[in-house]
Amino acid sequence: MVKFYQHKYSYDYSWNTVSYAFLNRYPNPFATHVLSVDTLDHRIDAETGELFITRLLRKTNSVPRWARSVMRGNDAYILEEVKVNAETGTLVSKTRNITHTRLMKVEERQFLMADRDNASRTLCRNETSIVSNIGYGLNSKIENFSLSRLSDNLVKSRKGMLYVLDLAQRKGLFRQRLRVEQPSSSSSSTLVD
Repeated sequence: MVKFYQHKYSYDYSWNTVSYAFLNRYPNPFATHVLSVDTLDHRIDAETGELFITRLLRKTNSVPRWARSVMRGNDAYILEEVKVNAETGTLVSKTRNITHTRLMKVEERQFLMADRDNASRTLCRNETSIVSNIGYGLNSKIENFSLSRLSDNLVKSRKGMLYVLDLAQRKGLFRQRLRVEQPSSSSSSTLVD
């Protein structure tokens, strides 16, 4: 069975600031499990003006004792594909694991959208699907464990983004373009089996 998770939240920062922070979110002290980020490709579509970025992330995580027999090593490689449209104020990121796919497949989509009613707010939505087809009666256990870990990691991810947003603001990277913005956020989550 596939597990779906949706999380909606907002940052009280402009879309320009949040999209910059998203693309520069590593390293940060809340993402020590991210070992490296390599840009594989980037291009601008001449017709649409959209920016396309493909990156490879190398992450590590502790493996539960019950999964050690089917999972070799703690490192995982994640492919991230990002599309940025500055004209419409949207950033869409799609990530998927390219290692340990026999154990489980995790696909995540993040949407960052400029709030049309408030220029100093960015609306965010995260959609994740987790599926395991390994068999041996472990599918549900793997999916439930991964869903639990995902919830915890999203909290760290948001803290990491706020850290990068605050750092960018303190360094004055957006002083000319933006008014002073406060690092607060609001949030809601939905879990669908």
